[in-house]
Amino acid sequence: MDRPAGLRLRPREVACIVKPNERYVVAGGCRLQGEVPVSGAKNAALPILAAALLTSGESVIHNAPMIRDVAVMIEILHKLGARVEEGPEGVSGRTLRIRADGLNGQEVGADFTREMRSSIFLMGPLLARVGKIRISYPGGCAIGPRPIDFHLRGLEALGARIEERFGYIEASVPRRLRGTEIYLDFPSVGATENLMMAAVLAEGTTVIRNAAREPEIVDLQAFLNKMGARVRGAGLDVIRIDGVSKLGSVEHTVIPDRIEAATFLAAAVITGGEVTVQGVIPEHVDAVTAKLREMGTIIREYGTAVTAVGPRRLKAADVKTLPYPGFPTDMQPQMMALAATADGTSIITETIFENRFKVADELRRMGANIKTEGRTAVVQGVPSLSGATVVCPALREGMALILAGLRAEGETTIEDIYHIDRGYQHLEQKLTRLGATISRV
Repeated sequence: MDRPAGLRLRPREVACIVKPNERYVVAGGCRLQGEVPVSGAKNAALPILAAALLTSGESVIHNAPMIRDVAVMIEILHKLGARVEEGPEGVSGRTLRIRADGLNGQEVGADFTREMRSSIFLMGPLLARVGKIRISYPGGCAIGPRPIDFHLRGLEALGARIEERFGYIEASVPRRLRGTEIYLDFPSVGATENLMMAAVLAEGTTVIRNAAREPEIVDLQAFLNKMGARVRGAGLDVIRIDGVSKLGSVEHTVIPDRIEAATFLAAAVITGGEVTVQGVIPEHVDAVTAKLREMGTIIREYGTAVTAVGPRRLKAADVKTLPYPGFPTDMQPQMMALAATADGTSIITETIFENRFKVADELRRMGANIKTEGRTAVVQGVPSLSGATVVCPALREGMALILAGLRAEGETTIEDIYHIDRGYQHLEQKLTRLGATISRV
């Protein structure tokens, strides 16, 4: 496959080149200390990249994290006929320049969608811009059913005709999408974003009720409005979009990745260290820092930096995942790793994804005492974990295993780390600068 001019993707950043047998080797017993910058948010960058298809003008996107999922999305945009050029890399990501004035495709095949569930974001922009898309069912992490019914029902309400056959979704618009009122049965982040992108070029007004409230949705609204869209209400449970006939060029900086920031704070805590995360929006991680305080962590916030000072022994705490501003499901596996060595018993309740306890089996290999039943896990903290060979079942679960390896006695080998490459930029380099002993084999 030809690469877009100017785009220099490293082999690890391209899905088809990542070697499945790559692994991390982590030495335990290191106390992390120092400062670490946060990359641009993966979950904000992906819908924003899809939204670049809404205009024939130029989209300049700063702080795009150069991770595997972003590389896959860039490949998809190129396949559809967009031109993508890459600027210099900063501490938080790279600048991408995208021109979609010559779109020549409306099909996204299984070779892309099996790699990344976020490919579903292309439905809204392509239906709004060219009126047609044929896309294979999306894949991604195996963390439980994530039905796309909310996306499809919302797009049908906007006037799209949708057929599902032979593993593909075929959608078309007879003339132009029409504004309408949409109620989401669940505040799905992906569906909210997809419907926002579809509605900006629809005829009339669209109102999305029970919308998701995540910061990444606010960031998408900012991007769309800079293009000339008329969107308001992001961050609340009702979003109103007044359709326009055309969108223009845009320049935008992606917000910091709140999950990456929270993960590095957790790394400080589990090792009894002291780490300052730079370039974060503190209120975006409030749910996590509140729970870390409950577990005995000292948290200091100043400007765009948050410092975590871990105690000698964590205290147990209960965790229940909820839509934003509740505790994020993407931090639940990392909290399970922390709870595994805490003093006392923690009860973790997962309300978003039903299969998100797969990491428990791997943590048990390291000596953790975890019992799971349905959507509840009971974690009895143990004095220490032991290094072992474990398998990364998904993105955030893989990061939880790295955290456990940092705390464990001896050496931990984590296999199938291509999942981790989907969401963390320069992970081993950042951890090494903080004092970790971690290598990619």
